[in-house]
Amino acid sequence: MFQAISGRSVPAVRLLAPRAGVLLETVRGRKSRTDPKAKSKEGRIKVPPPVDPVEMVVINERFAEYKLIMRALRLEFKEGMLRKRYEQETGSMAEERARQEAEEHRALMAWNQTENLRMLQVRQLRIQREMEEAQAKKKEEIERKEQAFQEFIKEKEKEILELQEESKHFITMENLDQRIEEALDNPKNYNFAIDKEGRVVKQTVLQ
Repeated sequence: MFQAISGRSVPAVRLLAPRAGVLLETVRGRKSRTDPKAKSKEGRIKVPPPVDPVEMVVINERFAEYKLIMRALRLEFKEGMLRKRYEQETGSMAEERARQEAEEHRALMAWNQTENLRMLQVRQLRIQREMEEAQAKKKEEIERKEQAFQEFIKEKEKEILELQEESKHFITMENLDQRIEEALDNPKNYNFAIDKEGRVVKQTVLQ
């Protein structure tokens, strides 16, 4: 696609960045280096503008003065910078800086000591709290074991009382004859069965 500008054909879109592969629209009326010279300027010869000798002498003198002033200013600034650096390293400013650093060091050491004391107090409180918690847990464990032991003793005492109560009905050598006579006087028949519902089914004697 081409557009006619001042009697020549100019592509509307040029490849401005061939490596990146980006197509951009050019400015209207702007020509590139590869475009031919305009027809209105084909016979034109460029002539440098005339130079006034007096003006050239004045400009050269002023430019030389400008360079001299700028060189002097640069040297002045450089000397001031070097003097300041020297004073910082070996002069009164170095002493002041050393004093400030010493004061800052003392302040930091005092802050460090205060922080260490604070952390020591925090650590001691934490250790004391942990010890109290451990003692409380140990006490609870001892109480729990003591309670379990008391319950065990009560259970054993109950079993002993039950055994003592049951021992009254044990058969001994002293009451052996009496228990035999009671068994003969009160016979019991254990010859019975149990149905599916759990009822006792006694044997019936057929006549």
